[in-house]
Amino acid sequence: MSLRSGFARLLRKQADAALQVPKPGHSVALVGAPLSRGQKRRGVEHGPGAIRGAGLTQRLLGLGCRVYDFGDLNFTQVPNDELYNNLVKYPRSVGLASQVLADAVSGAVAAGHSCVTIGGDHSLALGAISGHTRQCPHLCVIWVDAHADINTPLTTQSGNLHGQPVSFLLRELQDKMPQLPGFSWLKPCLSAPDIVYIGLRDVDPAEYYILKNYDIQYFSMRDIDRLGIQKVMEKTFEHLMGRRQRPVHLSFDIDAFDPSLAPATGTPVLGGLTYREGMYIAEEIHNTGMLSAIDLVEVNPLLGASQEEVKATASLAVDVIATCFGQTREGAHTVFDELPTPSSPDESESEEQVRI
Repeated sequence: MSLRSGFARLLRKQADAALQVPKPGHSVALVGAPLSRGQKRRGVEHGPGAIRGAGLTQRLLGLGCRVYDFGDLNFTQVPNDELYNNLVKYPRSVGLASQVLADAVSGAVAAGHSCVTIGGDHSLALGAISGHTRQCPHLCVIWVDAHADINTPLTTQSGNLHGQPVSFLLRELQDKMPQLPGFSWLKPCLSAPDIVYIGLRDVDPAEYYILKNYDIQYFSMRDIDRLGIQKVMEKTFEHLMGRRQRPVHLSFDIDAFDPSLAPATGTPVLGGLTYREGMYIAEEIHNTGMLSAIDLVEVNPLLGASQEEVKATASLAVDVIATCFGQTREGAHTVFDELPTPSSPDESESEEQVRI
């Protein structure tokens, strides 16, 4: 049995067992994806452990979710993984890891779970979204990030694949995409109208060209300042689900937040989302009732200047995920049907006087 098929079989077995004892709330599969070859900074592979350590499972259980943590996937480091075009780094390793993750996410969704992929760098999104579309071919994507991550292998300036995942997924860009070693399995699964960006503020020239010329909907931080986050979310859902309800895949890079809130990440950019704006995005996605999968990426424990910065960044990631599953700023409450009454009858006025 292969690793991928065995993982998918385990997911289905767990989901079948869960269905025998109905419980309230979501059934959530946690999949750790310690993928780090999509970028240059070491440490992001420790992101899944940091997010778990910040209490993710306990928070979801407290919201009434059934949680199945399948641990971290094992990604094979391909030996002699040479640069593509003398620039693109680790294409075979990232391609193979993305295939493993695609199979895992597909299996989780097929088993009836909402799949939460905790990373790891943002190149993992091409595998997570590819796997999700196998089960939900008409899904839509909300990409919350400081960066567009839509360079092609021929326009990238850094060569890092975490800045390129969306270009692999879009059908409209396939005539601009070379065949990278390790990616022969991947088929484009999204069209430009299927994705909306929120929080952009560091976009490369080629990415700006793609966003404009392929009519991709995005809301920069300037747009958020101008419109307000409520209007941004209204426009997002009108664009993605104005004609029909469909599953939502949220791909959330922790660097969407301002670095003062999320310092332990690899490519921080000033002027990001406030805590309130980030939570409002997650609340509104939850309120659609259509959330099907989440990526939470780019938490890097090695880049915090102190343990407090690492904890703050990981705790913020937990807040985003928990809010997507129903945590509210009014508090996370269990079902409360009625107020309790005194267990003994009230004393009459005369009895009260005697007692006094």
